[in-house]
Amino acid sequence: MTDVRVDGPPRERLFRQLVQDHRQRLHRFILKNIGHAYDAEDLVQQVFLEASRSYETYRGESALSTWLYGIAMNLTRNYLSRAPQRKYDFVDSELLEDIAAESDDPADSIARRRAVISLNRELSALPLEMREVLLLVALEETSYEEAALMLAIPVGTVRSRVARARARLRERLGDVGILP
Repeated sequence: MTDVRVDGPPRERLFRQLVQDHRQRLHRFILKNIGHAYDAEDLVQQVFLEASRSYETYRGESALSTWLYGIAMNLTRNYLSRAPQRKYDFVDSELLEDIAAESDDPADSIARRRAVISLNRELSALPLEMREVLLLVALEETSYEEAALMLAIPVGTVRSRVARARARLRERLGDVGILP
């Protein structure tokens, strides 16, 4: 990052700490939304670059992490809207064969593989608004309030989208025999 505008060592230390504290979670969040590791890494770098460029506009109305996730969400949306074919990267099941199983029982391994494939398929089938809120709250462990700030929607909307997404996943995974 050559275009980092930081005034002096305290701000530079703050920025380095911000990167250290949030880089991995931002990467997981972006990767889960776009499915491409290299592009996710590029987007994480863009998040921090944008944060360094616009730090002066940060008003402190929310936590820095919430502000960062808002930037990440916007960059992810831009990425997906510019190249819709990048949204989904379905992996051939042959690639999963080399992954070590937790148990020696092949039936368990097959059942887990089918469950993961079904879950990914059903997550992909969710409307974007429901999927992004569910991933923020369930995977990234973001509070409803933080998710509402990041997405600029009311907390009640976050709660209802998460509830509807979970209900739809339960129903759909039950239909394919993954959940009872």
